[in-house]
Amino acid sequence: MIDIAIPKGSLLDQTLQLFEQAGLEIRRTEREYNVRIKDPRAGKVKILRPQEIPTYVAKGYFDLGISGTDWIRESEADVYKVCEMNYGKRGPGKVKVVVAVPDGHNMKSARDIRPGSRVATEYPNLTRRFFENLEIPVDIQYSYGATEAKVPELTDVVVDLTETGSTLRKNGLKIIDVIMESTSELIANPSSWRDPVKRDEIMSLETLVSGVIRARGKVLLDMNVPEEKIHDVIDVLPSMKHPTISKLYNSEYYAIESVVDKDQVNLLIPMLKKAGASDILELEISKIIP
Repeated sequence: MIDIAIPKGSLLDQTLQLFEQAGLEIRRTEREYNVRIKDPRAGKVKILRPQEIPTYVAKGYFDLGISGTDWIRESEADVYKVCEMNYGKRGPGKVKVVVAVPDGHNMKSARDIRPGSRVATEYPNLTRRFFENLEIPVDIQYSYGATEAKVPELTDVVVDLTETGSTLRKNGLKIIDVIMESTSELIANPSSWRDPVKRDEIMSLETLVSGVIRARGKVLLDMNVPEEKIHDVIDVLPSMKHPTISKLYNSEYYAIESVVDKDQVNLLIPMLKKAGASDILELEISKIIP
């Protein structure tokens, strides 16, 4: 059995939904941060701050955990990256750790920041390494949140996490540099990863969860096509590899199915019909396992 650390905060709802869709429903107990997964491979499951998870996984308190790239690098934890999961508070996508200054300042990159500037951040280690590489000495001040509100009275520069930059702009700040991109990652304790039994259990869970992520934004199109129109339909039909084609019994028609991007479907279906397809079905996909 493997012990798992689940992130609380902005990632929690997406994580609960992801595991449920993977058939690994996370069930709350009477103690809010202690949960369970009804699966023989899952042992202790705990909800923790994503900032703490890399360190706890590295120390062996958990075999497996989910955290952001930002916190993994900030903690400098020795963990094994199983895979990128690429989901966040609002769904798929990545966020950025950025350098921001007051909008009125004439700075175009972090290289323009004056030595000795006050820098507020929740990422002191990332920030220190970044400015050391630029050879700019700065006064790093740890921020416990609402970092963007501390300019200009308490700090000169902000290093913060952002998805769109809108919160920074609302507070009169502009982004002048990007330190790194971050996404959710599935990480393992190195000793657990080297253990053949635990590694097999980790990969089994990763297969299920990653299968759900791959299926997001995809649908299965199923249609019937007369033999003389097959090439016309295939010319406009995208697929993950190649479409599946099978002849219908006692008929000159063929059944064709293919996985396509959901955001293409509304444009694609009329094109397929015009090319000769009929009886077109659009089906949801729960998992895609390569």
